[in-house]
Amino acid sequence: MRDKLKLVINTGGGDAPGLNAVIHAVVMGASRRGWQVYGSRNGYAGLLDTDELVPLTPEKVRGITSLGGTILGTTNRGNPFQLAHDHGDGKIEVLDVSDRVVTNFKRLGFDCLIAVGGDGSLRIASRFAEKGLPVVGVPKTIDNDLSATVMTFGFDTAVSTATDALDRLHSTASAHERVFVVEVMGRYAGWIALNSGISGSADVILIPEIPYDIESVCRRIMENELDGRRYALVVAAEGAAPVGGSMTHKGSGEPGRGEVLLGGLGEVLAREIAARTGKDTRSLVLGHLQRGGSPTTFDRLLATRFGAAAIRFIEQGMLNIMVAHAPPGMAPIPLAEAVRNTKNVPLDCDTVATALDLGICLGN
Repeated sequence: MRDKLKLVINTGGGDAPGLNAVIHAVVMGASRRGWQVYGSRNGYAGLLDTDELVPLTPEKVRGITSLGGTILGTTNRGNPFQLAHDHGDGKIEVLDVSDRVVTNFKRLGFDCLIAVGGDGSLRIASRFAEKGLPVVGVPKTIDNDLSATVMTFGFDTAVSTATDALDRLHSTASAHERVFVVEVMGRYAGWIALNSGISGSADVILIPEIPYDIESVCRRIMENELDGRRYALVVAAEGAAPVGGSMTHKGSGEPGRGEVLLGGLGEVLAREIAARTGKDTRSLVLGHLQRGGSPTTFDRLLATRFGAAAIRFIEQGMLNIMVAHAPPGMAPIPLAEAVRNTKNVPLDCDTVATALDLGICLGN
């Protein structure tokens, strides 16, 4: 590799607290080595339309570590291998424009793409690696569902946000003697629900890994009545499903995304709980609140470490890898291997055992 490298970084998929900290670390680490860094706005838009490329210097990234969101913007509709094109007449065509990305990358003289994203975004990056692009992936997802890394940044902030909401709901639930069902993100993994539910003293936690029995849920809620506590909190991961049933979803998603839109479980549960217990039951969807706001100290530091490690690995000639959190350090994992499996909650893990020891109902 050349001594003076030219890098391009993008952020793709759903936003997560800590993205700006990664960008800051990448730019500062590259600048100390005399390298250039460009940012591709909104995922791969900058490599499809070069007007969307922006030079990133230490001056441009000063003070962004504490900011939520991403200064580069992001999208979950920008897969160059399946890009939806609206012809303007109501007809939407899905196109493969990945070759244009490769052509522009080489024409502009870039040496490496740093792709910051979750499982979907990193799978796209892995496909570009197969097409000959030098890639380093940085794992980002509030869901914490990437198996190759112990932790992803954004998760701690999302759990903190959900826990804070539960703390606040205890007082209003108690005052009105209500049951609150709080729907949290996580898609097919229950990490956010499990961690925030325990931390926020929930009575019931429902996760995708354990199909729930609504009668068991209602029995646990009514146990509170026997103890003189006339309210309850239920935390439900959006991907949780009943025994013998399927996940609750809003639709099939947008062209080019290839995934269903989960959501609505909280409302379904609230209706069922109210009908079976007679309790005044309300639902609350935290939704994108879990993605927003300033990252926690933990996420700022973790994201900064990811970005700095990406630069070190590139300097060592390690390409087509994902930076993985492997305490006490960071490790380079082959990108294709890193995106092969998702990380679900193991039913024999200590956190599940802790929930059961506390008397929390997990739906089964």
